[in-house]
Amino acid sequence: MTPPHDVNFCFPVPPTLQNGRVKLVPFIPSEHADAFFAVAGTHPELFEYLPWGPFATTQDFVSTVIEQRIQPDRGMILFAVFDTSAPGEPQLAGTIGLLDTSPANLSTEIGFVITLPQFQRTHVTSNAAGLLLRWTLNGSADGGLSLRRIVWRANFHNNPSVRTAERLGFRQEGVLRWERVLPVGRTEGGNGGGIRAGDPKPDRLGRDTVQLSLCWDDWEAGARESVKEIMHRVK
Repeated sequence: MTPPHDVNFCFPVPPTLQNGRVKLVPFIPSEHADAFFAVAGTHPELFEYLPWGPFATTQDFVSTVIEQRIQPDRGMILFAVFDTSAPGEPQLAGTIGLLDTSPANLSTEIGFVITLPQFQRTHVTSNAAGLLLRWTLNGSADGGLSLRRIVWRANFHNNPSVRTAERLGFRQEGVLRWERVLPVGRTEGGNGGGIRAGDPKPDRLGRDTVQLSLCWDDWEAGARESVKEIMHRVK
């Protein structure tokens, strides 16, 4: 069973979410961090549009992302994504998770999406996101959380992320201008706006964020079937 210090989510979490192609399990640092960082640590471009990283060591990743950000927040959970489509042992393919989860408002956001290079442009990302959509939007009779609203946010420049969301049925709601401050030293992914004199963070660029959503009525009106088809179709 998952140690209580590793998962601290506001809803009960199943041991696995899976279909015949992908499996999601709660990300346990002692089990998954070294294997994840062995690949992600050599590909800093994976963090280009994320608000943190890249990292120098596994412990730096665990401390910054897991211990300081995800684990203390009951609205967040991180999953390890495994590709199970080929014979043999499942292969670690990346991460995905939920954040800003609100039981009061029956809403959450899909995030922490990092697909390792070997598995990009394959079935992995669509299936991982599809499994989360099934879990969050399905009713309790179907093993779901019966949430009403799922959000997807992406850096304005991250066109592949926006296209993935739209392919899954998310609708673009708009662009949140100057939505966040980027990490120190991040030169890519800024919104191109200048920093005014006297800004308290003059060495950190601003980011514009595309916001999309997929809601329960979209799900019931055909998105569930569309996502199912995508999960089976994507290579």
